[in-house]
Amino acid sequence: MNKQTKEQVVTEHPEQLSGEPDKNHSDPGGTALLLSSVAVLGIVFGDIGTSPLYAFRKCFHGEHAVEPNAVNVLGLLSLITWSLTIVISIKYVSYVMRADNRGEGGILALMALTVRGHIRPWSRGWGLLILGIFGAALLYGDGMITPAISVLSAVEGMKMITPALDAYVIPVTVCILFILFLFQSGGSRAIGSFFGPTMAIWFVVLAVLGIMGIVMRPDVLAAINPLYAVKFFIANGWLGALILGAVFLVVTGGEALYADIGHFGRRPVRLAWFALVFPALLANYFGQGALLLNDVSAASQPFYLLAPSWGFYPLLLLATTATVIASQAIISGVFSLSRQAVLLGYLPRLRIVQTSSEESGQVYIPSLNWLLLSATILLVINFKESINLAAAYGVAVSTTMVITTILIYPVI
Repeated sequence: MNKQTKEQVVTEHPEQLSGEPDKNHSDPGGTALLLSSVAVLGIVFGDIGTSPLYAFRKCFHGEHAVEPNAVNVLGLLSLITWSLTIVISIKYVSYVMRADNRGEGGILALMALTVRGHIRPWSRGWGLLILGIFGAALLYGDGMITPAISVLSAVEGMKMITPALDAYVIPVTVCILFILFLFQSGGSRAIGSFFGPTMAIWFVVLAVLGIMGIVMRPDVLAAINPLYAVKFFIANGWLGALILGAVFLVVTGGEALYADIGHFGRRPVRLAWFALVFPALLANYFGQGALLLNDVSAASQPFYLLAPSWGFYPLLLLATTATVIASQAIISGVFSLSRQAVLLGYLPRLRIVQTSSEESGQVYIPSLNWLLLSATILLVINFKESINLAAAYGVAVSTTMVITTILIYPVI
């Protein structure tokens, strides 16, 4: 492939993604690895990276909220810590990402590895095929919902300035979404080069704010002990089990992370996660917990109240930018998923633009891009508020994760 962007109509046969390992696929190293790791921040980790805005706060607000006392704060921090460690660090980053299909990740790649082309009606392979396609459909749903809920929740911050701006929330959201999808034709690496440094600043700010909180109450670090999670369940009973729905918000983005490995390879994703993203997320959650141990009234907005008063507006601007970028992870994942579906014969042939001469997984699909934009705008117009999209968002993400867990066993 030459250095120019290559535009092609995919006509390959399904056997090209038949579940056999790709011996030619390699991850970058040296300077290329570092640059790719920065770009990864803007493509892969936007979704999970903006969870501190709402995940911890959600545990203390809403229908199944708990009191912000010491037992609950430390217990929830323990649950968050071990959820990120087990679900993301161990399951996805260290383990599931090894199950790539010729460098591609995601639920269809996993399904191809599972069935290996031997599909007979009513056999186990046939059932896994249906399960994989259903999971892919859920990921498409996620691809429509995530940009809508991310951008809408960010723009709704305008209401905090003055209620008079309420009427402008939906028009501004639609404009931002249009610009976001318009950028997709530049390719993952170009977008990552633009978004990556911004997200790097975001994660550094998360870490700094978290450390500031931890310094106030170093004893919050005791929540690393999983026994605090056990004490939380003992103290709250069934309510403790229900609150797991809010705790789950800290791992949203894990499935998109797996689907996006075809854009950059595994090494940049792993380096960015363990070197910056994971420590920054943990630090911020512990900082919010420390703030609540000092002042239970901070439960209304623990993230923003971590910052000094002079830093509120810059933090609000940075957070809004980060939530817009959060949409990129799932959009890129849907492009990768669609390319795999075409190669496996589950979608008709589509015009696919190859946007990189180095990574075959970096693609742009014009027709799908505008279809996603249309669906996302319709969701915004019809649901009007981000809170109305939350239930559908949780169902799509959690069910896809369950299907990934089921499909990984035959691969093992």
